[in-house]
Amino acid sequence: MRNKLAVRRPSRDEVRQGLLRLLAHARYEVLPTATTEQKILDAVAVDRTITVTASPSKGLEATFDLAERLAGHGYTVVPHVAARMVSGRTELSEICERLTAQGITHVFVPGGDAEAVGDYPDALALLTDLKELGNPFSHVGITGYPESHPTIHDDLTVQSMWDKRHHATTIVSNLTFDPSAIASWVGRLRARGVTMPLLLGMPGPVERAKLLSMATKIGVGESTKFLAKNKGLFARLAAPGGFTGERFLTQCAPALVPAEALVEGLHVFTFNQIAETEAWRSELVARLEA
Repeated sequence: MRNKLAVRRPSRDEVRQGLLRLLAHARYEVLPTATTEQKILDAVAVDRTITVTASPSKGLEATFDLAERLAGHGYTVVPHVAARMVSGRTELSEICERLTAQGITHVFVPGGDAEAVGDYPDALALLTDLKELGNPFSHVGITGYPESHPTIHDDLTVQSMWDKRHHATTIVSNLTFDPSAIASWVGRLRARGVTMPLLLGMPGPVERAKLLSMATKIGVGESTKFLAKNKGLFARLAAPGGFTGERFLTQCAPALVPAEALVEGLHVFTFNQIAETEAWRSELVARLEA
C-alpha cells in the first residue's frame, strides 16, 4: 500500500505557502574555519539560525569556539556535539556547562565519523547521559537518513529515531537528491509513530570548484564527509541544470507541505558559501511572494 503522505497532492497555493514557511525557517550549516565568522556577519541577519559542524581533524574546540562567538553576536547557534569525539560523562558535563553559560540552548548530536575516544559509541549513548544530566538543552537534534546509510540497514535507522524519541526534539535529514525518497521516508517515520518535527537537509547553491576543494579537506565536517563518500553527486550538485534547490523543493512539496508530515523547516548545507546561500534563499522567497 502506498503511503498517504507520498500521494497527497496539495494545491499550487498550498505548495507556495508551504515553501515560504520552510524558507522562513531555514537554518544554515557552516564549517568552523578561520573565515566563517566574518562571512556570517557580512551576509546573514541575526534572526537566522546557524549550525556549526564538528570536525575530527579540528576537534570539538573549533566548533564550540565559533558557536560561542556567534552566540555573542546574537545568533541562535547549534553546535554539533559528535558523540564519538566526547570521552565520557565528565567531559560531557563540562561541555554542557560551557555552552549553557554562553546562552546556547540548541545542540545537534550525531554519532560522528571519528573513532570513539571514550564511552560513547553512538549518539544514543550520549543522549542518554544528557538526559541524566538534567536535559540542559531545550532543543536537541538527531540525524535522519532518507536514503540508505552505507553501514546501517534502513529499518535500523528508523528504529534508531524511535529509540531516541525521549531524548531529542528534532530530526535533521541527511542530504538526498531524490524527492521520492523523501516522501517514502517521511511516511515511514510517521507510520512508525515518530512524531518529532523534521528539518529537511538540502544543499545550498554551490560552485563546482569550491565544492570539490572543500570536499577534499577530509575531516572538515559531516557534510563534506558525505560528499567525499559519494563523489558521483558532485555533477548533480554543480553541473548546470543538474540540481536546483527550487526544483528540488517543489518536487518534495507533496511530502513536506501536509501538516501531518511535521516538517518545520530546512537545514541548508552551505559548504561555507554563506553569502551565496542567503542570496539564493532571499531571491526564492521574493519570487514565491510575487
